[in-house]
Amino acid sequence: MKIKGKRALVVGAGKSGIASCRFLLEQGASVILSDSKPREEFASSAEIKDLEAAGVELMLGNQFAEQVDWDFVVVSPGVPPMIPILTMSRQAGCEVLGEIELAYRFASAPFLGITGTNGKTTTTALLGFILQNCGKNVLVGGNIGEPLALTAPKFTGDYIVAELSSFQLESCIDFHAHIGVYLNLTPDHLNRHGTMQAYAEAKERLFANMTDKDYAILSADDAPVRAVAERTAAQVLWFSLEQIVDNGMYFDGIQIVVREHGQTVHTIPACDIYIKGRHNMQNAMAAALAAHAVGVDYTSIATALANFPGVAHRLEFVCEKDGVVYVNDSKGTNPASTYQALLAYEQPMILLLGGYDKGSDFSLLFQEIPRRVRRLILYGDALPSLMRAAEQAGFKNYEVADNCRDAILRAGKAAHSGDVVMFSPACASWDEFDNFEQRGDLFKQMVLGK
Repeated sequence: MKIKGKRALVVGAGKSGIASCRFLLEQGASVILSDSKPREEFASSAEIKDLEAAGVELMLGNQFAEQVDWDFVVVSPGVPPMIPILTMSRQAGCEVLGEIELAYRFASAPFLGITGTNGKTTTTALLGFILQNCGKNVLVGGNIGEPLALTAPKFTGDYIVAELSSFQLESCIDFHAHIGVYLNLTPDHLNRHGTMQAYAEAKERLFANMTDKDYAILSADDAPVRAVAERTAAQVLWFSLEQIVDNGMYFDGIQIVVREHGQTVHTIPACDIYIKGRHNMQNAMAAALAAHAVGVDYTSIATALANFPGVAHRLEFVCEKDGVVYVNDSKGTNPASTYQALLAYEQPMILLLGGYDKGSDFSLLFQEIPRRVRRLILYGDALPSLMRAAEQAGFKNYEVADNCRDAILRAGKAAHSGDVVMFSPACASWDEFDNFEQRGDLFKQMVLGK
């Protein structure tokens, strides 16, 4: 792909868009940056000021081009694919690609991609940890860490380990991963994708360009994920919490069992794995299979699993205060993720739910809440949906907070010695925060009194 001397439109002024602008400038392109937010919302942004000083044209707020005068478009993952400026660009014959696609076209190292509704961040970080502990030079990025458009083209190491969301994958064209890990599929982002089929199709873009020299690592327990085996040219390795597999790994309740061509070749005791919880057995198996597929031996994998500490904002122990355990699971941005958080502790729970409503179905979550939750704190944009789900489930022991900060204060007051305060909102953070990290940081600061 030739960039030098071309004119590029970047849509979306978030982290990915800013990284794309910087890369395109470095490659000699002239750049326009478009965002629906008005200019005044960027008044304090040093990054936007720096881009403008470097020659990037800004098209913000109500500004709109009457005609296409750019050669191609790079769209940020948070931008819906059918907004007018993108439709207009396609009609004019411009290629519209995502930031991940841009990174791929200029990267030299092979990609190891991880997708799924839940568990992506933990599995991505764990795979990077295993490979780094075995002496591999690894870049970890994508939906975690720094945007790959700026880092991947400069990386000269062994592997790029990429967490890939449906938003990132739906704009991929030629992207080719050597390893594709697909963890699970449950309803999420339906306000963006519209249907489960469209959501699944976006996830499956990870496997679209694979060959028989690549590996698809799939959950045998999830029907939509399992079906990908019929549609990929890659070699398939399975992981399972529920059944024995011939090629891959399964958890028998005590240990991870490794099977190759129907024969058991290795075992890893669950008690030796640092991160706990049934869902983390799934993440551990998926990362272990990916690492082995690129040549890491099982003994080295087991050593890394024993030392991986987990990731911030995912079932992150914050502290124990006055007999109350505080857990930050701000990355619980959908009901299925929060459901797993409920299963992680046996103690009575104070659960905080709320945030931006993505159109999720909370009914399954509320089947488990009466068995696990002593007190529920509800807040945010999703409040009507959450209250409706609570009432339909006959769960009355909840209170309503004004906002996230108020919910955290109320949870602390409601907790007794022996309780767990679980901050796992089951919703996105965008009604009050820029991202789930900012939301989780607020919880930790308030709990720790900082």
